[in-house]
Amino acid sequence: MLRKLLSQKQVNVDILGNVKQKILAFASIFCFNGLMQFKAPKNDAKYAWTNHVVRKMMHYGLSADRVKRIIRNPARMEKGIVSETQAAMQTAGTKARPTEVWTMFAKRGNKKIIITAWRYPGISKIRDEIPIPADILQELQNIKY
Repeated sequence: MLRKLLSQKQVNVDILGNVKQKILAFASIFCFNGLMQFKAPKNDAKYAWTNHVVRKMMHYGLSADRVKRIIRNPARMEKGIVSETQAAMQTAGTKARPTEVWTMFAKRGNKKIIITAWRYPGISKIRDEIPIPADILQELQNIKY
């Protein structure tokens, strides 16, 4: 599309910049800051990744290593909202704007199936149920893992 517009020479520089940004956005997937390219995690002997968690990692700017670190060394563990799942949390952000990064996973033998991950703005209360945004909760009910 960009080559076609350039060959016709009917586009000024401002419009060309916007078209190029749109093409770059569709051509590859970028993290939250637009500078780092996202690499989708691959299943291995210890971890299995659902498509849902890969989409959420892109959305919230989380890496596979960060999600694994949350599971290995959580600040808090709670029972997941889906049966036979667990949720792990680590704090993130700053003192002025604290956040929490949550991961929900299920254990199947020696393998951990990572179902979802999200950022929670603020500090959640310690309780039996974990705070999950409504849109993520709706998607989780539709996932077969």
